[in-house]
Formats: sequence, structure tokens, C-alpha cells
Amino acid sequence: MLNAATLAEQDKFQFQWWALGLVGARPVEQKKGADHGIDEKILFRDDLKASKAEQIIIQVKGGKTGVKDVRDVRGVLDREKAAMGVLISLQSPTGPMEAKAASAGFYTHKMNQQQYPRLQLRTVKELMEGKGIERPSNVAALDETFKKVPESKKKLGHQNEFGL
Repeated sequence: MLNAATLAEQDKFQFQWWALGLVGARPVEQKKGADHGIDEKILFRDDLKASKAEQIIIQVKGGKTGVKDVRDVRGVLDREKAAMGVLISLQSPTGPMEAKAASAGFYTHKMNQQQYPRLQLRTVKELMEGKGIERPSNVAALDETFKKVPESKKKLGHQNEFGL
């Protein structure tokens, strides 16, 4: 079996798709080409009244990474007006990379006021060891949404109109 570094070297797109799976994300389109700094987005709701979901931008790097990569992800966050971003890499981040990520500040969840680092750096090793992305969960929002759905008041006897 190939290790992650070998996979990244031999087929960067397969490495990217595999790494996205470590955070529960899958690319919508598995085609090769320019991604404009976004390898995947994870959507979540932090306000049940909002018409649009918030997004977490994910960028995967299989090669050497540096402060420039963190700066690039930060630029994508601002351009896309995303709530959060994650840079997944093979290499451990340097001190300057961590400082640049920390300078992005925090995202505050609108419903519970919990704060999450706005720009997070994760290595493949950390993800494989169970350290995931610090992010809001959709569970509370989904539970709340399903509680608001009213029960149907129609009787089941009317289904014979449709041949059932």
C-alpha cells in the first residue's frame, strides 16, 4: 500500500480526494484542473433564519508548504466570504505559518456563540490520528429544523386517488 507522500507525488488529484475524505468532504466534481484555491467546501448552518449556509473552504497541499500557502487560503476566505478555512498538508506547519493562520482570528457561531479558529492548519498525520477540524456541527440545526416541520393533517385514506 502506498503511503500518503508517495500518493501525493504520484497522483496529486487522488491524494487530494483521499485527504478530503479524512475530513468527511468529497469533491463535487472529480475533474482535474484549476480549483481557484478551493478543493472542497463544507457547508453548515449557524442561523436557522438565514437563507444561505455558511461555508468552510478546504485546500489540500501534497508538496512543500509555507506562509504563502496560508496567505493564499486567507485570500480565498476573504474572496468567498467564507466563515472558515482549512489547509491540509503533509508537512507540519512552521511557526510563521501558525502565526499567519492565527492572525485570521475566530469565527463565532451565531446560535451558541462558540468560537472556532477561522483558519486552521492540519496535517494528514493529525487527521489520521483523529484530530479533525474544529467546526460547528449541523446536528443542532437539523434537529431544530425537523422539530418545526408540522405533521400532516390529511388522512391516509385519500391515497387511493393515486392508485396506492
